[in-house]
Amino acid sequence: MDERQRRLTTGAASKMIEHGGISAIARMSGLDRMTVSRGAKQIAAGVQDTTRVRMPGGGRKTLEETQPGIKDALDALVEPETRGDPMCPLRWTSKSVHKLAGTLTMLGFRVSNMTVYNMLREMGYSLQGTAKVLEGTNHPDRDDQFRYIASLVTLFQGRGQPVTSCDAKKKEQVGQYANEGREWHPKGQPVPVKDHDFPDPDMPKAVPYGVYDVTANNGWVSVGISADTAEFAVNSIRAWWHRMGRVAYPNAKELLITVDAGGSNGHRNRLWKKLITQFALEEGLEITVCHFPPGTSKWNKIEHRMFSQITMNWRGRPLESYESVVSLIGSTKTSKGLSVDAALDDSVYQRGIKVSDRELGELPIYPHLFHGDWNYTVGGSREAD
Repeated sequence: MDERQRRLTTGAASKMIEHGGISAIARMSGLDRMTVSRGAKQIAAGVQDTTRVRMPGGGRKTLEETQPGIKDALDALVEPETRGDPMCPLRWTSKSVHKLAGTLTMLGFRVSNMTVYNMLREMGYSLQGTAKVLEGTNHPDRDDQFRYIASLVTLFQGRGQPVTSCDAKKKEQVGQYANEGREWHPKGQPVPVKDHDFPDPDMPKAVPYGVYDVTANNGWVSVGISADTAEFAVNSIRAWWHRMGRVAYPNAKELLITVDAGGSNGHRNRLWKKLITQFALEEGLEITVCHFPPGTSKWNKIEHRMFSQITMNWRGRPLESYESVVSLIGSTKTSKGLSVDAALDDSVYQRGIKVSDRELGELPIYPHLFHGDWNYTVGGSREAD
C-alpha cells in the first residue's frame, strides 16, 4: 500500500475500536499516532477520489533527521553519570521537561517542552521516584545470621515460648503538621495544617517504640515524649510484658528478642545490655537477644508487619496531640488479625548514661558460640549453646 492507503486503512481500523483505537492501531501498525488520527478524520469526513499520492520519503522529516544528535544530547542530560559527563549542566538540578528543553536550546537545538516529553517517552524514560532497596555494605556473615535467627525463632515457637521483634519507629511531629498520604473528606474541605514543618520547641516529637509478638501477630507501642534511649527501649519491652506478654504466655520461662544492630537497642550499647539483663532477673526470665546484621534493619519483622500498618492507619491525618498518636496506633488492625495496643510514656530519659567495664563484666550475659556480639542470653543460670 502507498502512504495514502496506509493512512486511510489504519484510520478506518481505529474507528472500529470504541476507546483507545488510535493508540492501539498506531502501536500495531508502527505508524505515528498523528498519521492514524489524520486518517480517521479523513474517513469520518468522507474519502475523496484523488490520484495525488505522497512520494516515498515525503512528508515532515523526523526530529533526528532535521536536528542530528538531539536524542543523544537529551540522553546525556537525563543520565549524565552513565553517559560519561559528570560536568553536565543539569547534574545537580531537577530534570523537568522545561529545564531540559531550555538546556537543549542553549546547546543549539530547536525544541519545545512537549517535544522533549514525547522524546523521553519514545526513549523509554518515565517519571519515577527513589526506591529504598540499598542496604549498605553486606557483612560476610549476614546470611548465616539470618539463618541463625530463623532457627532460634522456630526453636522458641516449638517450645511455646514468646518471640518478639522490637524497634523504635521514626520520631513524629505532634501538632497541626501535614502528614503523608490522603484520606476521604467532603470535596473541597481538606484538613487545614500549618504551611511549614518547623518544629514547635514547646511540643517535643513523639517517639514510638514497638514490640511485635511474631507468633500472636499483635503488638505494643510505647509513645515517648523524651529521647530514644536504652532505658526507654527496655521500659517499653517491660510495659509489653506486664500488659500483654505474661498474660499470653503465663508459663513462659524464656523470651526471644530480635532487634537491630544499632540505636537504643544496639549490640554495642552497654546500657541496653545492663537494663535488659536487669529486666530478665526481675521477671525470672532467660532472655535471648539476637541482633540483625548492620544495614539490614528493614528485615526486622516489626517494620513490615506492624509499623507499616500504623503508618497507613494515620496517613493524611495531622497528629494533633500525643493522645491522638496513641489512639491512632491503638486502632490499627488488619484483616489478617493484627491488633496493636499503645500507651503514652511521659517519663524523661537521660542521655549519655555510662556503664563501666566492671559493671558490664559482673552481669550474667552469656554470648553464643556463633557471633557472641550479635547473639547472647541474659539472666538464667547457664551458658547458651
